[in-house]
Amino acid sequence: MSSPEHKQKIWKMIKDIKVGMLVTLDNEMPRARPMHLVQDEYDGTLWFYTRRSAEKVFETEDDHDVCISFSDQEHGVYVSMSGTANLSDNRELIDKYWNPFIAAWFPEGKDDPDVALLEIKVQMGEHWKAKESKVFQLYEIAKANLKKDTTPDLGENEKFGG
Repeated sequence: MSSPEHKQKIWKMIKDIKVGMLVTLDNEMPRARPMHLVQDEYDGTLWFYTRRSAEKVFETEDDHDVCISFSDQEHGVYVSMSGTANLSDNRELIDKYWNPFIAAWFPEGKDDPDVALLEIKVQMGEHWKAKESKVFQLYEIAKANLKKDTTPDLGENEKFGG
């Protein structure tokens, strides 16, 4: 998969974005919805609270393969991760990650039998990070258009896992 150092690099990219778009298959059609990260570190697994009665849970039971993407246009950071999703009743983690933000979405509290965690074990992904300002990126694009035999150097792009 990826080294501990690379996992830290990915965490540094996504930890402040917090909200990723989770893509599942709904009757063979891709469907995306926002999901809020709850963990405070990344070891190859992502955690999200969900209702066990949510459609995404049924979709991931039919097909465990999912994709989640994070985007921070202001800083030029884009991360896409693919893996497998499973419902988890891990009480220790439910207690650990519970906070006032999450509580607002679950008014019955963390002991509500409908509260669960969605665990995504990341298997592969790709990330992009712009190295310069938007003005520099526009310059690189213009330069590539003029030279015809070059592509713009907009920053870092790396695939991992898989």
